[in-house]
Amino acid sequence: MQNRKVQNRKVQNRNKAVKPVNNMKALTFGEALFDIIKSTAHLGGAPLNLAAHLAKLGAKPAVLTAVGKDELGKILLSRAEEMGVDTSYILIDEKRPTGTVTVELQAEGIPIFTINEGVAWDAITPDEREFEALTAEEWDVFCFGTLAQRSEENRKTLKRLLPEIKAKHFFYDVNLRAGFYRKEWILSSLEHCTILKMNEGEAAQISGMLFGTTYTCRTLCRLLTDKYPKISVICITKGPEGAAVYQDGVYEEIKTTPVEVADTVGAGDAFSAGFLYTFLSGYGVSKAASVASMLGTYVASKPGSVPEYSEELREKLRT
Repeated sequence: MQNRKVQNRKVQNRNKAVKPVNNMKALTFGEALFDIIKSTAHLGGAPLNLAAHLAKLGAKPAVLTAVGKDELGKILLSRAEEMGVDTSYILIDEKRPTGTVTVELQAEGIPIFTINEGVAWDAITPDEREFEALTAEEWDVFCFGTLAQRSEENRKTLKRLLPEIKAKHFFYDVNLRAGFYRKEWILSSLEHCTILKMNEGEAAQISGMLFGTTYTCRTLCRLLTDKYPKISVICITKGPEGAAVYQDGVYEEIKTTPVEVADTVGAGDAFSAGFLYTFLSGYGVSKAASVASMLGTYVASKPGSVPEYSEELREKLRT
């Protein structure tokens, strides 16, 4: 009987509004690039996609990244500004080109990425003045992933930033890309994050990597929060099946409405933005995951990672 009372209190707490964040300030760290999909260039990179969606939702996001001193770099800066993203911390690399990724779409819009190396975002190295400005600001959430950690320069920057950045939440999107991750990078990231997001496939990989077997998502969430007590919330996206969210020992499945998929590029980033904005606006994790799933599904139904929001979607987001 006592366990049931405890469980009921946990469920109630999940739906309680937390203290809302006004004018939410987010800093994302990592890759900013162009996805080349069917010979068309789309602005991309998970940190930039996330920032762009946060801006659409009403937040004040900034991106810490680097672009080349080239035409693509100029276009990226211009488009980011047009989308409402603060470009103050986008560095200009005199030697390396702006990043590009060739995206080949398989069945059901599932992307295969060819990620070029030796590009500007492989060297995100703010100077002392820029670093002091970053750490002087107060952020509601600092967002980072795994891919940008492929370069030693970026790992050094992230290692220095994580203990010094003033942020209420640290959001880690696992976002594994074949050939561009190491166990030690993932372990270090898990130690620093407070909100963890991954997809179902990544959950299986992490389960095997950390615990030697493939646990269910529910069990994995419990094991991860036991092992890494800083993690307070875990989100697991499941494609057309929706998503799952875990907080305070409670695991919940969130269903979504099936759509005809154009491509899934950026859908996970839209989910992240929807979740963070809703959760930090004062809503519980159930509501946040529902909004996130709706936004992620919408983006999957449109080409490109940051499509225009329809009036119908905007209306749903307002309710």
